[in-house]
Amino acid sequence: MRFTSSATPREGVREQFFSLGEVPGVLWTPQEAEGPRPLVLFGHGGGQHKTTARVREVGMRLVREAGYAAVCADVPGHGDRPVDPANDDLARADQRRVAAGAELAPLVAAFQATVARRTVPEWRSVLDAVRQLPYVGERPVGYWGVSLGCGLGVPFVAAEPRVRPAVLGLGGAAVNTAEAGRVSVPVRFLLRWDDERVPRGDSLALFDAFGSADKSLHARPGTHSTPPDAPERDGDVRFLTRHLGAAA
Repeated sequence: MRFTSSATPREGVREQFFSLGEVPGVLWTPQEAEGPRPLVLFGHGGGQHKTTARVREVGMRLVREAGYAAVCADVPGHGDRPVDPANDDLARADQRRVAAGAELAPLVAAFQATVARRTVPEWRSVLDAVRQLPYVGERPVGYWGVSLGCGLGVPFVAAEPRVRPAVLGLGGAAVNTAEAGRVSVPVRFLLRWDDERVPRGDSLALFDAFGSADKSLHARPGTHSTPPDAPERDGDVRFLTRHLGAAA
C-alpha cells in the first residue's frame, strides 16, 4: 500500500489517496487520529468513483461525528483505473440485447456478478492493508454500497466475516439470491419505489433473500437516480454507528 497524496484536512478530516497494486483508493480518518477505530468500506455506484459526492459525504460524516475511518476504492473501469476492454465489450453487447427487446435488470445483474469476481478479493486486500495502519487498527468493519455498490457488495459481505453491519440498496435479486442467503449481519436496505432500472419486485426479492435476522427495508419515492434526502442519510449514519459502536 502506497500513499500517493494527501489533501489539506477539512473540518477535522484527513483525506489520503493511495494505491494498492493496481487499485486506487481514498482513506478518510480524523485529523489527529491515534489508535484503532471502526472502519467502513464504501462501494460506489456505476459510472462513479471513489470520491463521488454521496460516498464522500457519508464517509466524512462517520469520521467527524463518530471518529471512524472510511475507505473507498475505484472498481475496475471506473475512476482512476484504466478502461477494461472486456467489461466494455460486455456492456455494449448488453446494450444491443436491450435494444432487441431483452430485459435490462438480469443483464445488469449478470454484469455486476462478473465485476464482483475481481472486486471481492480486491476489497478484502484493501481491508487487510488499511487495518494495518496504527490509526485504523483491527476494530469492527461496516459496509455501505448502493446500485453497483449493492451488486458488488452482496457477494463481498457474504464472503467477508469482518463485516458486521451493511447498508445496501437500489439492487435486485437476479443473480444475488444465493449470496444474499449467506448474509447474516444486520442489513439496512434502501429502495426507490419508482426505480426504472431495478424492478421493484427484484428489490423486494433480494431483501427477502437476505439471511439476516436483523434486516430493515426503507422505501422512498423516486427513481434510481433520485438524490437521497436528509432522513435517509441520517439513517445510514445512525445504523452504522449503532452496530459498530464507539471509536474510543
